[in-house]
Amino acid sequence: MPSGVHQLEVDLPIRNTWSFVSNITNWATLVPGYVEHEILNERQSTWTFRGDAGVVHKTVCLKIDIQEWVEPARISFTLKGLNENFSGDGYFQTEEISKSSVKMTGYLHITAKGLIGPMINTMLRTMLPRTTKDFTEAVVRKMQRAEAVAR
Repeated sequence: MPSGVHQLEVDLPIRNTWSFVSNITNWATLVPGYVEHEILNERQSTWTFRGDAGVVHKTVCLKIDIQEWVEPARISFTLKGLNENFSGDGYFQTEEISKSSVKMTGYLHITAKGLIGPMINTMLRTMLPRTTKDFTEAVVRKMQRAEAVAR
């Protein structure tokens, strides 16, 4: 089961982190290989990104369905490939450490299906931990920049 999880401490109040991650547009653009996204409604969007796995380059389109909004601590979602046979899920979760800091966790799980699914899953097992780390850290950096501008 290819997945990745990454946690880090963020020096922001939990309400500020929620304000940022509860708006998908704030973080969709930070997916590695981002090309575009479209908001379909409050709980659904499509994302297009370019994935590179060695010599294989693919443009992948995914439909993202928000499964839960648990203010101020958790947003979880499922994803389904629109042009490739992928499915998965993920979340952002924050836990208050103090009034001015949180522990933020990013999680992503993706499984490829079909004839070449086992081969792709082998690559995903290697790539997803790094992708999840890069994505979570990019979200935190952008959140911190937005907070600095707002001050």
